[in-house]
Amino acid sequence: MTTRLPKYHGLGNDYFVLDPQESPTPLSPETVRQICDRHAGAGSDGILRGPFAPDSADFQLIAGGGSPALCAVRIWNPDGSEAEKSGNGARIFTQYLYDKGMVRRGVPFVFATAGGPIEATVLRPFEAIQCQMGRFRFTHPDFPPQPGGNEIPLFGKDIRYCPVSIGNPHCVVLNLEASRENALRFGPALENAPRFPRRINVQFLQPLDEHDIRIEIWERGAGYTLASGTSSCAAAAAAIRNGFCKSPVTVHAPGGRLTVEIDDAWNARLTGPVAFVFTAIWP
Repeated sequence: MTTRLPKYHGLGNDYFVLDPQESPTPLSPETVRQICDRHAGAGSDGILRGPFAPDSADFQLIAGGGSPALCAVRIWNPDGSEAEKSGNGARIFTQYLYDKGMVRRGVPFVFATAGGPIEATVLRPFEAIQCQMGRFRFTHPDFPPQPGGNEIPLFGKDIRYCPVSIGNPHCVVLNLEASRENALRFGPALENAPRFPRRINVQFLQPLDEHDIRIEIWERGAGYTLASGTSSCAAAAAAIRNGFCKSPVTVHAPGGRLTVEIDDAWNARLTGPVAFVFTAIWP
């Protein structure tokens, strides 16, 4: 028996969509690792498992009773762990629902994630998918207050960061160049630093002007990635909070650009493209 796995990417951040109707068997962390392995498997930055209908157990687990969401999605990292939320994953999932004929262009709808509901709209198929990503928080159990504040000594440097949650946790580094080398060197240590009890996503922020920033990304459970929607949102929020930028913010990542709009109540709206890659057949 085989399973069809359509693959999409958002600026190089790629996900398979595993539809429960296509494969009703629950996913295991081992299967996720096998599929996502770029050498021994099909290769991706994660798996989107959905859509789960409102009458399913998975929907109830994620959204709870009484949710107005159309459906729910579970998000798997390539190391077999689950993520609460993903901005690129949200746009990919939105495009997938559009491709299935479940949603229409220009009509907002809501789907549930473990990190909270997301309102999405297909503005232009593939070219512009917009997602209301939720509200930022700068205090959270995922990054409890530290005696030394938001600084951490690492490899002979005092790393200054801004903690941000948008349903998943982020550590936005403020005083290192946004370079691939820094992401590869400091990212793993910051992700697994003892002060972050459930690990953390790491961004290296470099302001460019009043409305533009550059970032490099080390993603929790995935490693170095070319782009990340929630990372882009978190970095834009940190840039505004620290007086570097104003909304809207264009976020330049190695994979391309995303637009993040943040209102006075710290709610984020993310807009960017999605591309279809291929459909894999998994035994």
